[in-house]
Amino acid sequence: MHSMKDVLGIVMGGGRGSRLYPLTKLRAKPAVPIAGKYRLIDVPISNCINSGIKTVAVLTQFKSVSLHRHIARTYNFDSFTRGWVEIFAAEQRDTEFELYQGTADAVRKQVLEIESSGAEYSLILAGDHLYRMDYSQLAEFHWEKGADITVAVQPVYQKDAGRFGIMKVDKDYKITSFVEKPKDPDVLAEFEFDKGADKPFLGSMGIYFFNSKTLIDLLVNTTDTDFGGEIIPKAIDRLKVYAYPFEGYWEDIGTIESFYQTNLALAKPNAPFKFIDQNKPIYTRPRFLPGSLVENSKLKNVLLADGCWIREAKVADAVIGLRSQIFADAKIKSSIIMGADYYDTPERQKNLGGVPVGIGRGSNIKGAIIDKNVRIGEGVRIRPFPKGTEIDEELWSARDGIIVIPKRTVLPDGYTIGPEKDD
Repeated sequence: MHSMKDVLGIVMGGGRGSRLYPLTKLRAKPAVPIAGKYRLIDVPISNCINSGIKTVAVLTQFKSVSLHRHIARTYNFDSFTRGWVEIFAAEQRDTEFELYQGTADAVRKQVLEIESSGAEYSLILAGDHLYRMDYSQLAEFHWEKGADITVAVQPVYQKDAGRFGIMKVDKDYKITSFVEKPKDPDVLAEFEFDKGADKPFLGSMGIYFFNSKTLIDLLVNTTDTDFGGEIIPKAIDRLKVYAYPFEGYWEDIGTIESFYQTNLALAKPNAPFKFIDQNKPIYTRPRFLPGSLVENSKLKNVLLADGCWIREAKVADAVIGLRSQIFADAKIKSSIIMGADYYDTPERQKNLGGVPVGIGRGSNIKGAIIDKNVRIGEGVRIRPFPKGTEIDEELWSARDGIIVIPKRTVLPDGYTIGPEKDD
């Protein structure tokens, strides 16, 4: 009998995260906060736990200290549960040290650890997607088909097809052809799965279910570095490779634009994804914070985390993260305030120019992402640039017009960012 106890979850957490810069300036991409109190890594690990997968390896490489700390403080099973969430870090072996060169290469460098786990099946997952999936249904599909490899897929728009691995399947959903991120219109025309539909292509979600023996054979006997670009396309002709259709919400949070839009969507009345699910929660680090205090303020469509203090302010269409401090007469719209890792003290404030952590009195912020532990002085004005604008300054950046204030930045009183005229 097959069992989810025989599945090892492998989460890819080692990429540079350059498309999410400057949010990845000081942290690994999977450690980036989302929805006020979570981190991106919480999504795949929670999906594993909720699906009955109790052995999970997170492959890390770049700027991984905060990611390691979060995992160590969050995912601890009791002594009666046979399970673990561990870090498989890039490491020096013998006399050489070589960083992961791609998704497949990262897993290849951990083959000994995968073999030691004794898992019959390996589930490869990305660390920067937002979705809720029962992996046991994917596993049942894989077992029923007698597959060697199963790729989770979703229909995608034509305009987005160039961002995904696109495939052809037969009536049984066996993959017959696969192309990675096609741009040629003639190639795209050959891969239409549902002609005339809004989403006519089948796109890979970057979720791969392998028989572990198959996975190890493919890695040991090739030098291929990427699953989507090399391993999967080459396996189609000689192995049983199937596509598992997934119909639920799924978002790749790989860019500042997608990160910004996805977070703001969570604060809308009819959010496409809800963290509230009694049976399949998204787990994160437990914190002992008080309820948020809102004094004489106006809030509309706001996702508000724990431990915040908002005083006589106006906040609309926003995500307000842990321990956020928003002072009187501040206005925040269409923005993400990530909050703070600590409550401020007079000593700390004095050492940082006298500016308290949080959003200062009378500041007006729109179209921005304010990272953790940022200190914004009084009367600061932030406005987004036109879409497509890319700028890097010492204290801020613009990505696709969205203003990003990096972690620990201090903006003095009266500081201004963005066009002079409001939109």
